[in-house]
Amino acid sequence: MGKNLSIVTISFLLLLASTSAGQVCDVKSYGGKPNADITQALTKAWKAACAVAGSEVVISTGTYKLGVVTLLGPCKGAIEFNLQGTLQAPSNIASFNGKDFSVSFQRIDSLTMSGGGVFDGKGQMAWQNNNCAKKYSCKTLPINIRFDFVTNSIVRNIKSKDSKFFHINVMGCKNLQIQHVSITAPGDSPNTDGIHIGCSSKITITNANIGTGDDCISIGDGTQDVTANQVTCGPGHGISVGSLGRYQNEQPVSGIRNGVRIKTWPSSPPGSASDMHFENIIMNNVANPILIDQGYCPNNQCSNKSPSKVNISNVSFKNIRGTSSTKEAVKLICSNSVPCQQVVVTDIDLVYKGAGGSATSTCVNVKPTISGKQNPLACTRKQ
Repeated sequence: MGKNLSIVTISFLLLLASTSAGQVCDVKSYGGKPNADITQALTKAWKAACAVAGSEVVISTGTYKLGVVTLLGPCKGAIEFNLQGTLQAPSNIASFNGKDFSVSFQRIDSLTMSGGGVFDGKGQMAWQNNNCAKKYSCKTLPINIRFDFVTNSIVRNIKSKDSKFFHINVMGCKNLQIQHVSITAPGDSPNTDGIHIGCSSKITITNANIGTGDDCISIGDGTQDVTANQVTCGPGHGISVGSLGRYQNEQPVSGIRNGVRIKTWPSSPPGSASDMHFENIIMNNVANPILIDQGYCPNNQCSNKSPSKVNISNVSFKNIRGTSSTKEAVKLICSNSVPCQQVVVTDIDLVYKGAGGSATSTCVNVKPTISGKQNPLACTRKQ
């Protein structure tokens, strides 16, 4: 009898342990209701889930209003953010009280974001207040989602639309996978980069559809080991490394797989960008499909009296094909201060169907290693 009681007691204790290992924190249990502001409810649900390892925050189907929210770690263990509904940010910039984001996930290890839901930035009213095209030191608008110092995490099956500024900002993160995301904004919406990555490492982006008014994916300084596969971009400016060299003490960029555009500012402080390889990419009516531009100076906002000092090396463009909307399909404009080194161009087939003849290729301060098919012929124009 004593042995049987002992077994029952142990089984009961194990059951208690298993049920207390994690909990589901639905915002509705904390006062959240559809078509109402759930800022406080979400904050409470997150704190409760973060305090217990293996817990989950759930926002079920429906449309919810949301103010500015910081979801802070570290948590007791792995945590899941399950967004099934739509979170609408405030339309009025004044509602953000100077914050540069709608939702920020900070200092979390082992986060899983999923659910198929939508972060709606309601950016239509804000875009008209964006003066970055006219002012060098402009005030940035709020980002839809920030990931700051998030590690060993997965973001999958979510949507971001109409952000006021960048859609997803990745800063100081390590080992983050972004999978099956959809990011949309009109082609004329300013500075609505899909995913911006800075000071991060081991970032993987797969099976994404991104159409915005700016870069599809942009890679800033201090970023290493980024891989982008099966990403569809457009409208927008494509995948870009940079712009680099705008600020003092920028950290090197290296280990980039797939990107195509590399941009550095003239009159820049010294820096480096290396080990960047862009392969197996299809272009569909893209302007300047292959681009290195070390004289990047949008809207003449900078001084171009001295060349860029960002050293670009070990770059390859391989198996890139499709159509170009501009006659100049390949443009490799490197700095005369630090000419590009170890640039490889292999199997390029880019067709231009507009007026003025076939596609052309320009090379400045670079002597690429060329092999395979070349359409246009590599470096048909040299300066």
